Amino acid sequence: MDQCDGEHDYMQQEDDWDRDLLLDPAWEKQQRKTFTAWCNSHLRKAGTQIENIEEDFRDGLKLMLLLEVISGERLAKPERGKMRVHKISNVNKALDFIASKGVKLVSIGAEEIVDGNAKMTLGMIWTIILRFAIQDISVEETSAKEGLLLWCQRKTAPYKNVNIQNFHISWKDGLGFCALIHRHRPELIDYGKLRKDDPMTNLNTAFDVAEKYLDIPKMLDAEDIISTMRPDEKAVMTYVSCYYHAFSGKQKAETAANRICKVLAVNQENEQLMEDYEKLASDLLEWIRRTIPWLENRMPENTMQAMQQKLEDFRDYRRLHKPPKVQEKCQLEINFNTLQTKLRLSNRPAFMPSEGKMVSDINNAWGSLEGAEKGYEEWLLNEIRRLERLDHLAEKFRQKAAIHEAWTDGKEEMLQKQDYETASLSEIKALLKKHEAFESDLAAHQDRVEQIAAIAQELNELDYYDSPSVNARCQRICDQWDSLGALTQKRSEALQRTEKLLETIDQLYLEFAKRAAPFNNWMEGAMEDLQDTFIVHTIEEIQGLSTAHEQFKATLPEADKERQAILGIHNEIAKIVQTYHVNIAGSNPYTTINPQEINNKWNKVRQLVPQRDQALIEEHARQQNNERLRKQFANQANVIGPWIQNKMEEIGRISIEMHGTLEDQLTHLRQYEKSIINYKPKIDQLEGDHQLIQEALIFDNKHTNYTMEHIRVGWEQLLTTIARTINEIENQILTRDAKGISQEQLNEYRASFNHFDRKRTGVMEAEDFKTCLISIGYNLGENEFSRIMSIVDPNRMGLVTFQAFIDFMSRETADTDTADQVMASFKVLAGDKNYILADELRRELPPDQADYCIARMAPYTGPDAVPGALDYMSFSTALYGESDL
Repeated sequence: MDQCDGEHDYMQQEDDWDRDLLLDPAWEKQQRKTFTAWCNSHLRKAGTQIENIEEDFRDGLKLMLLLEVISGERLAKPERGKMRVHKISNVNKALDFIASKGVKLVSIGAEEIVDGNAKMTLGMIWTIILRFAIQDISVEETSAKEGLLLWCQRKTAPYKNVNIQNFHISWKDGLGFCALIHRHRPELIDYGKLRKDDPMTNLNTAFDVAEKYLDIPKMLDAEDIISTMRPDEKAVMTYVSCYYHAFSGKQKAETAANRICKVLAVNQENEQLMEDYEKLASDLLEWIRRTIPWLENRMPENTMQAMQQKLEDFRDYRRLHKPPKVQEKCQLEINFNTLQTKLRLSNRPAFMPSEGKMVSDINNAWGSLEGAEKGYEEWLLNEIRRLERLDHLAEKFRQKAAIHEAWTDGKEEMLQKQDYETASLSEIKALLKKHEAFESDLAAHQDRVEQIAAIAQELNELDYYDSPSVNARCQRICDQWDSLGALTQKRSEALQRTEKLLETIDQLYLEFAKRAAPFNNWMEGAMEDLQDTFIVHTIEEIQGLSTAHEQFKATLPEADKERQAILGIHNEIAKIVQTYHVNIAGSNPYTTINPQEINNKWNKVRQLVPQRDQALIEEHARQQNNERLRKQFANQANVIGPWIQNKMEEIGRISIEMHGTLEDQLTHLRQYEKSIINYKPKIDQLEGDHQLIQEALIFDNKHTNYTMEHIRVGWEQLLTTIARTINEIENQILTRDAKGISQEQLNEYRASFNHFDRKRTGVMEAEDFKTCLISIGYNLGENEFSRIMSIVDPNRMGLVTFQAFIDFMSRETADTDTADQVMASFKVLAGDKNYILADELRRELPPDQADYCIARMAPYTGPDAVPGALDYMSFSTALYGESDL
């Protein structure tokens, strides 16, 4: 009914009212009771009521309040004064509001209402009832009154003894009221027990049940209806309209309930996905949080065995513990993308994980983990090299210290002897020469002492765990060396004092001593070098040692000549003693070295040479095996590395090409995924070769630029990329099916996306996306573009994926079940109230859906709040967020 038709009906009603100059007393009584009850049924929502209909509306305050409650609109601010002019002003505001709703008021003025004119007041209330309670009733395009009558006839048609033809005498027996209740709520009335000849029981039964169970106040008295020949039509129409509004909303409520159940089910599923994401993200971040401190622990071990165990633990982490977490991280990203797609399809805001649990946060934490992992591996290898160097230096220190201590053994006692005091001149000279030879020997040992001190210093700098004992031993050697120097100086001075008394000296002994001492020192150095341990890591290093050894062997003939010359001096001394019968006691007075010792040490040197040869040969063979391992690893790595890169490029091409349907692309990608998974044994074989290299302590490989870490990272990226790409295609299928997008539309979307994906990275940057929108006809301002970016890029990365692009395009072109539709359905359940009761929800919705709503709704705190009342607007906030209210 349009506004003009409405005005015509009101004018007709008012004309009827004016013709009825005097109200029938029975009708007036019925109208007073009915209209008063009708007004109170609405005023109680505002926490008030009226007692006398013509008196309580005189000041206009409750009249304005009544209009605000039934219309849901705010009227002009009322006058609070008590003078007649204030009351007239308030009533005029109410009448002006009624007129603004298309109602033409005839013969009703503010003065009559203020004066308490009962006829005019009842006429005004009837006009309000017609406009706000009856006007919108229409069945098959009938007028309001005819529509209400047709609705009553259809609802009571199956009931015997009920014949509704009007709004007065058709209702006197009460069966019409009972039939309407039984038709909609059969459990409330036993209709079979009602009798047409008992109207009092029928009417009281209907009125009591309506008030108790349907929240329809008693607007009529059974006695008045029975005692009146023709009940008041306006009173009956008003009362029956309450039945219409109570029952006609039930079907709407069922439809609204079904729609809400559907939305709630989707929301519950999405919330479960959110909970799953939060838990998986928390678990993964907790694992990273626990693992990083372990990888950042740089507490060194004292022994090579302990560090080898740390390396083995790190290999177990790489082989056993990390791969499942890589899969979890990939699955987390897939779940996040799927959830965002579902939220967009249901017009829900994008999911924002808890603080610190964004996909970017997890990627940052994963980057920190891999950084710590790389640093830990480098530290392990450096520590192993350090301990290897320390063990070598410590052994070298012990060997040199033992040789030096053996040489100094007894030297202090010898230097402290005073044998020169009772010696002959020849013996004194012999002692002097012997001491000179000792000084020469002492100077020759100076280099060894310095080497020992240098090795101890290096052990200290490298933080050797047994440095205190090394330092103590080195200090004893240095202190003893200083003591030997002081004792040598003291003895030298004593011999020089007696030298003037001695003249004869045996030059041959002296020459023997002078030549034997350096030769003996050379042999000791040669034996030390031949027994020295060595550490090499390449063929070139072992070849260098072999070359040096061959050079040493080339000097042996010259050394043998020197040995024979020294022995010749000894033989000449023996010949002189035998020839001239020289009286000497014991051995050469100038040295403790004798020919036998020289020969023994010479033989020892000759014996050590082939042993050194064998050690160099064995090390050469080991380095050859290491080189074989390097090449074996490099041959595989140089194939696997490019293979992984090629697969990455092929997947990228498949994801942006438009050949075939999405299902064809999905099938193609899954075939790629299968071929990639089948390639895993080659990766495992390469891992085995890498482990052999690490066990052999090989630290570099010149035959390839690929390390095992490069291969691992590339393999993990390949698995993640194929899984993510498959997920993107599946989400595109999901969006296509949900939005009804054709393959041709998808091809057009892909062509547009590819054209503006200028860097061919699979994503559009914000500026490229803006250019794309302008090219397809969008007239974008900054605010509108910001709004669109918040939809396609909820994480504010400045990038737009193809999935987000087609979601946006389909959202812009497709009709969806909007938040306004769902909330309008929900408002049906609330009726004309500003709230909804928990019991009403439980009656209309399944138990789990009702509990879900109640848990998200806040208590209603308005002026008409009652126990158990809930603010239905808070449900919109819980269901769609603030942005959709």
